[in-house]
Amino acid sequence: LEPGVTVQFLNAGEALPGNCTLAIIPGSKSTIADLSAFRANSWDIDLAAHIRRGGHVLGLCGGYQMLGKTISDSKGLEGPPTQVAGLGHLTVETTMSPAKTLSLTSATHASSGTAISAYEIHLGQTTGLDCNSPFALLENGRTDGAVSATGRVYGTYLHGCFASDGFRRHFLHSLGIAGSTLQFETEIETVLDQLADHMEAHVDIEKLWSLAAPC
Repeated sequence: LEPGVTVQFLNAGEALPGNCTLAIIPGSKSTIADLSAFRANSWDIDLAAHIRRGGHVLGLCGGYQMLGKTISDSKGLEGPPTQVAGLGHLTVETTMSPAKTLSLTSATHASSGTAISAYEIHLGQTTGLDCNSPFALLENGRTDGAVSATGRVYGTYLHGCFASDGFRRHFLHSLGIAGSTLQFETEIETVLDQLADHMEAHVDIEKLWSLAAPC
């Protein structure tokens, strides 16, 4: 929906485009296994070259964990107990633990002061030197995420952060992209209303309700 922004998902075997501005490593329900698959596709090599060219990287949740130095799973929460080397682009370490963080979160983007409304859903705790330069400041007084010394590699546990209009505009501007006046939540509500209108025009909604009603 943002003019000037194109999102390309990579399938197995595809290389990271050389003209990519921002590489996003998304969340994962199996971080260590997905990190192994990441390397099997040689994306670790592509990512290192992208960073050398001056590219930016954002790791979200499991992607954030992958960007660190190590991931330790001594309790075998994702498979056999193990410790693996991360991609090494953030000076942080992640330790998997049984306690799962699950919450709606309000935060302030550390570098711009813009508000972020997001959610957290993850296993593990991430600590280390780059956490001293956090991605965001949480309303409960904690910090979130990490930013590399170069300022071009970021990690965060805040899912859905790009739905926050002010933050998204600032982030795109920092990449040299002029953010639009898009109001994301309003856009979503408009689309949902249009879908509901379409359903009401072409489907017998009352019949559906009657079929769904308990006997």
